Amino acid sequence: MASVIMGMLAETSLHPGIGQVSGAIDLPVAREKTTNYPVIVGSSLKGALKDTTEQIVKLKKINLDLERVFGTQKQAGAVAVTDGRLLLLPVRSLNSHYKWVTCPYLLERFERDCKLAGLTSVSIDFQYLRDLKDGKALTAGKGKLYLEDIQFEIVEAPEGKLASFAEAIKPLIQHDSIKERLAEDLVVINDDEFAFFATYGLAVNARNQLDDNKISQNLWYEETIPPDSLFYTILFARPGEDEVLVSLVQLFKQQPYLQVGGNETVGQGWCAISCVYGGGENR
Repeated sequence: MASVIMGMLAETSLHPGIGQVSGAIDLPVAREKTTNYPVIVGSSLKGALKDTTEQIVKLKKINLDLERVFGTQKQAGAVAVTDGRLLLLPVRSLNSHYKWVTCPYLLERFERDCKLAGLTSVSIDFQYLRDLKDGKALTAGKGKLYLEDIQFEIVEAPEGKLASFAEAIKPLIQHDSIKERLAEDLVVINDDEFAFFATYGLAVNARNQLDDNKISQNLWYEETIPPDSLFYTILFARPGEDEVLVSLVQLFKQQPYLQVGGNETVGQGWCAISCVYGGGENR
């Protein structure tokens, strides 16, 4: 069974919403129930893939059976799509413009997902990461690190440790310029402190509907995931449908952008994607 890990680097803000709720934030982003981390729900992601694939097929006049790929109400599609899971969250830093922040749990989950997809080359030393205490950060440099208004003491990593984490993540990123600076800007903090940033560190924007006289008719607040956040999903081919998945991935190799979530008309939801075949073969 063929499988592909698809990395999705946010180029603009993302709003994978869950609809309106009664709370301080009218339109929050979708979150995992157990971790409360932002997530792109698999059904929404599959719909975005189908919509973008349909546009590419029409534009380039490619012969691809969309019903076979994504299915219909009466039959399952050839390709299965998992939830889009968070791996790196950009956080404002007083030391530099921003840092890409992750935690041991996300790295562990990423390694498990790689094995599920047959990508056995990814291996991460978690024993060292589990020793991270509150107020400690594994990153390049020495001294103090400031993320938002929280101070961390930088823990000096063994030689090559950060580079090895970065090497595992790089295949999920489309842009070479980002790959080059990933190790320098990567930060690992413990799970509890990361949960704080994932819960309270997203932007909340006020939006307003005005009438012809510029008078407010509807003021609401919506949450967004910042640009440069990194998510990934796994695409699986059903038995006997490997060539369908390969054809789908080849389309996105030619057009490596995907729009997910809401607010497309105000420029939100654009991701640069990068695909890695299970087994480490990057076709």
